[in-house]
Amino acid sequence: MKKLLTFLAFALFALVSNAQIKQPVKWEFKSKKINDKTYEVYLNATIDKGWHIYTMDHSADIGIATSIAFNKNPLATIGEKPKIVGKTVLTNDPSTGEKVKFHEGTFSAVYTITLKSAVKTNLTGTVEFMACDDKQCLPPKELKFSVAL
Repeated sequence: MKKLLTFLAFALFALVSNAQIKQPVKWEFKSKKINDKTYEVYLNATIDKGWHIYTMDHSADIGIATSIAFNKNPLATIGEKPKIVGKTVLTNDPSTGEKVKFHEGTFSAVYTITLKSAVKTNLTGTVEFMACDDKQCLPPKELKFSVAL
């Protein structure tokens, strides 16, 4: 009986601990074929109400900019600058007075990918971001992604 109670206590603790992990940003990675050798790759974030992530060109001392890094793929050339889709907010941070830029609601970075030939391949990489609300910032998070082309 004592073992059962100990097990249940640990199971309850694990359940409660897991429930407290905040994940206010959900990511989706997909591609759209434009022609035989050209794709658009979409890195889409859905951000919970009241939360935000910093823009890719965020340069204030507070927070970290969202960054996207692609792994080398000898079959693909990645466009240098993505098309950014989503609401960008420019405001003064209440704690530092600095101008900060961030995204709320949804954010997408759309990259144009050109293949060297009409072949199937995957594009892999990482996205790093920091989610904040008006009271706290979560530690930066890095996610790996893979998109079929």
